[in-house]
Amino acid sequence: MDIRYSVNQRDFKRYTTDEVRDEFLIDTLFKPDEVVSVYSHVDRMVTFGCMPVNEVVPLDKGIDVWHNFGTHYVLERREIGIFNVGGAGRIAADGVSYDLGFKDCLYVTMGTKDVTFESVDAKNPAKFYMVSAPAHKPCQTKLLTLKDAKKVPCGSMETANDRVINQFIHPDVLETCQLSMGMTALKPGSVWNTMPAHTHERRMEIYFYFEVPENEVVFHMMGEPKETRHIIMHNEQAVISPSWSIHAGCGTSNYTFIWAMGGENKAFTDMDDIKNTDLR
Repeated sequence: MDIRYSVNQRDFKRYTTDEVRDEFLIDTLFKPDEVVSVYSHVDRMVTFGCMPVNEVVPLDKGIDVWHNFGTHYVLERREIGIFNVGGAGRIAADGVSYDLGFKDCLYVTMGTKDVTFESVDAKNPAKFYMVSAPAHKPCQTKLLTLKDAKKVPCGSMETANDRVINQFIHPDVLETCQLSMGMTALKPGSVWNTMPAHTHERRMEIYFYFEVPENEVVFHMMGEPKETRHIIMHNEQAVISPSWSIHAGCGTSNYTFIWAMGGENKAFTDMDDIKNTDLR
């Protein structure tokens, strides 16, 4: 498991490009029949990636659960949100099987002991992107498709940010402890996300960019509003955003991204907005 410790905004100002990438970028999430895991000490959020090809892969494969979590199994004191961004796949959670197509989402509650992943077709494997947050009570494990998500259109073509926010793991859709996740899709011709920018002191956030066309990139903006930096993101990469950092992006094409938040609350609108003209 890759461990990322908390970074403060004062030290961040002096980081080189490589140091910024080493601290916040998750550059490889999908390896055949493996579980990739990155533990962030920012709100103790964990990002996972699993691409089962020839095996049924357990969530804890390659993880020293007691050493990393101090528990007997990964979700003993955690909840997890899972999106399939690949071919058709199947997840078993304590013996209950769920079939996930492209862009389907599964929320798995705290207390679920055994979670496994498999692909329907090894030639077109599933790619399970996951984020886990600490939890304090069990909720209901639930499968959500795109039609189940609450859709929030926003932006416009004139400002190159015409997009739809699909809220999956969200208080208006289902109950969780603290985890919120959704998927934002930019329309053709739109390239900006999360503008005007904002921070939310009470929650951290993780972005996972996908459907980034070949040879295209996304410039992900982060840092304090008056001390910004950027990370160049490629397809199927994720980036960690501490509560003090903005999190926005501009692509050389349109793209889709999955956002995940965890922290003090689940109030989606609890943001500290920043005017575009105040950014530096």
